[in-house]
Amino acid sequence: MGFGSFVGRVLFASAFILSAFLEFNEYGIDGGHVAMVLKPKIEVFIHRLYPHVSVHMPDIEVKQVIVVAIGLKGIGGILFIFGGSLGAYLLLLHQLIATPILYNFYDYDSEEKEFTQLFIKFKEFTQLFIKFTQNVALVGALLFFIGMKNSVPKRQHKTKTF
Repeated sequence: MGFGSFVGRVLFASAFILSAFLEFNEYGIDGGHVAMVLKPKIEVFIHRLYPHVSVHMPDIEVKQVIVVAIGLKGIGGILFIFGGSLGAYLLLLHQLIATPILYNFYDYDSEEKEFTQLFIKFKEFTQLFIKFTQNVALVGALLFFIGMKNSVPKRQHKTKTF
């Protein structure tokens, strides 16, 4: 059971670690391709969130967001491999922040008039929704891991009685 659990944690965390490694390698001076894709998504998310909160939203530097995401995925993935709850919490934090920003399927209007635009938008919506639900499944797996980690009683050392 112990070896199988370790292999499962390695396979699960490898997606996060590989993603962090690839983002780190292409980061460059301007944040790389990720910054170009992420900037408009963050702006849309803040624009959508702003009316629901009564707090002024600060300006967010996309390059700093990418560095934090790389750190959460990299460090969280490594700690998760060794069975640490802290790693699971870091990965969970990343997923909870990144999922609604990256996969904004909720921004698509379902009542388009023209067929070609409807088909293109439906295809984009479907792809975003599938990725969104996959990330929700990852969140569920992390919550399951944390719950199982907290429910297993700690070993108590038996004292020798003479």
